[in-house]
Amino acid sequence: MEEHKEPTPQNEPVPTPQPEQPTEGAPVQSEETPTPTEGPTESLEFKSRLDLTELRNNVQKIRDEIGKVIVGQNDMIDMLIASLLAKGHSLIEGVPGIAKTVSAKLLAKTASVDFSRIQFTPDLMPSDILGTSVFNLKDSEFEFKKGPIFSNMILIDEINRAPAKTQAALFEVMEEHQITMDGQRYELDPPFMVLATQNPVEQEGTYRLPEAQLDRFLFKINVSYPNLEEEIEILNREHNLEGGAKTESIESFLTATQISKYQDLVTKVYIEKNLHSYIAQIIVATRNNQFLYLGASPRASIAILKASKAFAAMGGRDFVTPEDIKKAAIPVLHHRVIVTPEREMEGLTSDAIIKQIIEVTEIPR
Repeated sequence: MEEHKEPTPQNEPVPTPQPEQPTEGAPVQSEETPTPTEGPTESLEFKSRLDLTELRNNVQKIRDEIGKVIVGQNDMIDMLIASLLAKGHSLIEGVPGIAKTVSAKLLAKTASVDFSRIQFTPDLMPSDILGTSVFNLKDSEFEFKKGPIFSNMILIDEINRAPAKTQAALFEVMEEHQITMDGQRYELDPPFMVLATQNPVEQEGTYRLPEAQLDRFLFKINVSYPNLEEEIEILNREHNLEGGAKTESIESFLTATQISKYQDLVTKVYIEKNLHSYIAQIIVATRNNQFLYLGASPRASIAILKASKAFAAMGGRDFVTPEDIKKAAIPVLHHRVIVTPEREMEGLTSDAIIKQIIEVTEIPR
């Protein structure tokens, strides 16, 4: 019997399923059917047009370095960085003692660039900022001595302490990155950024910035008080210093070449045409709003465009989203519009009006 015994199907090894013998009801697969790891999946992977890895890493490093000294104020720090990337200037406003000046100094300290601090006072003259022509007895001719404005990062402390003629001396240099003196034009080396502070509480001995001067600033950053937890952390850090300098641990790692490179990258961030329309609708709405005496100018729309690109790059994206525009709109606009006197007496602020405009403006699809 054994010699006639053949292996039964139950004793045979289970064969590997073949494509031509599918299980009943199962989908038929062929050799040509692509696997999930082949071409179609690779084509769906997102690839950035711009390499923003280095920029994003250094932005985070700036946050970390400033965070060694400053507790909280994350929005202010991000707007200062965005202003630098967008080739803009920032006006920092807040009550005394909330680290306005220190924050600006720390941002400058993270970069290995020239830094100047100018304390504005009522007797400050334009030549004290821009420079002046001095007669050289040796050569028997006038030569121009550059002022402190000839630097990369400028900190102007209490900008509203100086009179109007001194404030007006900043118009050309902030907009065109050059000054004209005695018929000669002097260009400033990039990068160039002005960080100004002012105290909104004191009115005695101050000169309100004119609208034309305010319009030169990309952002007006309103700095608020720290909360309870942040206040406790401030005290803990101050106690642990034990007399040491606050800025000793700040590392200078950014070069002027790197900053200029990042600024060029930001200009290449993509924004769709319908988002151009979205920005324009917001700006036009400020001009037609019954609660605003003065609406925003085309310079404001350009500022939102530049700032939204900077926020997108800081997030590692090479394209702008509506959220980037919303984030940029309020700090760009609230010093460029004026509330009507009647509504201002009722306590209505420009921020509230701008928020309302953003909420009712439909995002283009």
